[in-house]
Amino acid sequence: MPDYAVIIPAYNEEALLAGTIAATRAAMAEMSSTGELIVVDNNSTDATAEIAEECGADRVVFEPHNQIARARNAGAAATDVELLVFIDADTQVPAAVLRQALDDLVSGEWVGGGALVTADQPVSKMVGWLIRTWNTVAEKFGYAAGSFFYARRDGFDAVGGFDEAVYAGEEVWLAKRLKKWGKKHGLGFRVIVDHEVVTSGRKSDWFTDWDFVRQLGIFFLFPWATRSRRLCSMWYKRPS
Repeated sequence: MPDYAVIIPAYNEEALLAGTIAATRAAMAEMSSTGELIVVDNNSTDATAEIAEECGADRVVFEPHNQIARARNAGAAATDVELLVFIDADTQVPAAVLRQALDDLVSGEWVGGGALVTADQPVSKMVGWLIRTWNTVAEKFGYAAGSFFYARRDGFDAVGGFDEAVYAGEEVWLAKRLKKWGKKHGLGFRVIVDHEVVTSGRKSDWFTDWDFVRQLGIFFLFPWATRSRRLCSMWYKRPS
């Protein structure tokens, strides 16, 4: 039985998934423990599932409801391992980050955590500011980006996993609940700052700065908007 699972939710990710799987496999090969790689096909209409199978996923799970929280939870439900690592399909995680995450989870000191992020390409000033701001907030307040999130199974299950009531921000709510649960059990929540995970900056090409301002404005003025897939369109829309 594997010691840990890496779960990759993927919706129409045929362009980047092979690279993510290859990078993840390379990082996993440097671990002393054994892991399994699970890709969750989140009702894709492209070759995502086929690429996952061809490129080395141990299992491909199908989640019909197009929602990132449900996809991540479906991956967790497909395995019995005690150590869970979630990586987005457009993100590459260095071996040093994966090793630190696994060490944290078996240490008896941490319930979970995340890492700082950087883009894989030049991005607009707005997107660059958003990344820097997120990293500052994550480090100061202990939040993990959905692109890389790790958790102990007992804590993850106890708080109900990712919140399926929302279509964006589910990682923030999970971090809050895990920190609360962890505090009761003498466990902390870590944001790894020594190394960064590399995530795609493609949204900087897909959307204008005004699109980002509008989306953030909707969330700021109407927090309940995260419960609407339509109002979280930037997280689900792909260019034609």
